[in-house]
Amino acid sequence: MDTNSQVLSLHIVCPACGAKNRVPRERLADAPDCGKCSTPLMAAKPMDVSADVFDRFVAGTELPVVVDCWAAWCGPCRSMAPHFEKAAEVLPEVRFIKLDTDQAPRQSAQYGIRSIPTLLLFLDGQEVARQAGAMPAQAIVEWVRRSLGAQG
Repeated sequence: MDTNSQVLSLHIVCPACGAKNRVPRERLADAPDCGKCSTPLMAAKPMDVSADVFDRFVAGTELPVVVDCWAAWCGPCRSMAPHFEKAAEVLPEVRFIKLDTDQAPRQSAQYGIRSIPTLLLFLDGQEVARQAGAMPAQAIVEWVRRSLGAQG
């Protein structure tokens, strides 16, 4: 594969089926769908990701990924959900996913999730920042931008 084609397209893993899709950069704003299951790849809203797809999604998506580690019984998690959704609308170039820690005990242990909600920020498959506790939308957006700016 030549270097030029890598720069012109990105790999984005489908949050539903885990298939890796190559999307030309200029098509990111065109609402591309998964070639395998037709799930939107660039939805400006958080997507639920199963434990089975999580590792593949984080490792294979060549865009920043923000993970909301949450559980259905957690009041602060439920109260932060609309704020996480609003942050996803503000940052459409970042993938926002939700990982139910009750359904993903291996990932919870692997990433040392001790309290929820906890946000994890991944870049190129590596965790680059984390933030525990519920946050309003603007604080989430500022945390993501600040954390990504520190990587540059």
